[in-house]
Amino acid sequence: MNKTSKAYQPLLSSKAKIAIIGGGVAGSTIALRFAELGLDTTLIEKGPSLVNGPPICHLHAGGNLYREICDEQCLTLLKQSIDTVKVYPQSVNIRPTVIALPKTDNGQPEDLLPRLEKLRAKYSELVAQDSRNKVLGEPENYFKFYSRTELDALLDLPLPKTAKNDSDWLVAFAQHVDLDSLKFPVLLVQEYGLSAFRFAAIASLAIEGLPSCHLQTNKQVVAIVQQENSLGWQVSTQTLPQHQQSPTIIHQHFDYVINACGFKSGEIDDMVSAKRKRMVEFKAAYVAHWPQCQGLWPEIVFYGERGTPQGMAQLTPYPDGYFQLHGMTQDITLFDQGLVASSLESAQPQLAKRFIEKIDKKWPEQLVHNRTLGSIEHIAQFISAFSSAEVAAKPLFGAQQIPGEDADLRAADVSFYGQHYARAEIVKASSALAAGDAILKNLVDCGLIAALELGRYLTEHYFPISQQCSEIEVTERAIMLAKQREYPIALAKNL
Repeated sequence: MNKTSKAYQPLLSSKAKIAIIGGGVAGSTIALRFAELGLDTTLIEKGPSLVNGPPICHLHAGGNLYREICDEQCLTLLKQSIDTVKVYPQSVNIRPTVIALPKTDNGQPEDLLPRLEKLRAKYSELVAQDSRNKVLGEPENYFKFYSRTELDALLDLPLPKTAKNDSDWLVAFAQHVDLDSLKFPVLLVQEYGLSAFRFAAIASLAIEGLPSCHLQTNKQVVAIVQQENSLGWQVSTQTLPQHQQSPTIIHQHFDYVINACGFKSGEIDDMVSAKRKRMVEFKAAYVAHWPQCQGLWPEIVFYGERGTPQGMAQLTPYPDGYFQLHGMTQDITLFDQGLVASSLESAQPQLAKRFIEKIDKKWPEQLVHNRTLGSIEHIAQFISAFSSAEVAAKPLFGAQQIPGEDADLRAADVSFYGQHYARAEIVKASSALAAGDAILKNLVDCGLIAALELGRYLTEHYFPISQQCSEIEVTERAIMLAKQREYPIALAKNL
């Protein structure tokens, strides 16, 4: 990636120094957004590598996994997802999602139609505005309903190896799912996969090629103090892991601080005495291997009532028979007392010790075994052959922040406190670019960047170095990260 730095053409002459605390999806994306423009950006990450937080597997190009959120949030997620595909194309697994309603569900497939038509109309509008927005296929094919008769017609077909049309994605589905357990029609929608490992690989490779981005890993922020007679900040860090002797504290001055600490954002807020209402939810997804798997598999979502034994079941395919599994029950993805809120005394919601131990140390083996097998059984109630799947790895897990007091909020990006301090508060990965855009505008409003220098790039995304990452180098780096984090390398490959 060093070759890309030769082509680096900074657009800005601003001398402002920006600190971003937290190298997850939000922090890494904002760092790239700024450094690509030429802003002096320091990315401070507590861990050894970037983008290592709560499990992500999905673009949410329309929010179709969430019946409970409003249409406005769904339209926002659609636009944000299109922008994400354009900037990070190598991280996207291009395959549709099938959404099915079990007969036990209270809803009806037809209930989904009004929202889907709004989403298709919005996608058509965005493509008409700019042909580069056509990243989810043809707008008229954004979604399609399939009847029982149409699925029955696929039962005796050979399993396709590549998809020449949308119905090819439904052959394995039709032949393996208990169709008698479903309501019809079923929905196929162009909601694509998003690979966390490939996203991390692109961020890492691009940052290495950007001279204006300074990455500091294994660094924990221990204090932030506003400078006297100044709008700047002194940020104090220490190196991790800590040894028995007194750790060395490094003090750095920055003109602007961005809190992108995810579920730990409240700890930084407390350092600067910033009040904030937020929630944190601990979640996990599970990794299974199904050696008997054949054919093309879409992502499959079986709707259900969250928090009940019939909670939504989600099957996310990866190469070589590996799958990521969610089950919105208290025994699988959700956890008793896993959702907590901030208090009047602290902006940091306090997760129970057992969750922090899972995040900072490791999961008990028996719990990994029990919850993964539970997730396999949850899928097997609809796909009986999937009961032969095996536990393949430790869970993908983490705590997700939700700003405010609405636990159903999914489309969020940024908030500000005082001057020269911003919080990136994304819930979904595809919202990270919108957070960067909002903070960039604030930097202009604060006078740290000249709007004239930015020109159209205040709103238009400029990622020349990030977009030079090749398929081969992204895959190689993603596989390296998967190995380092002890996950199957299949999760790092493109479908």
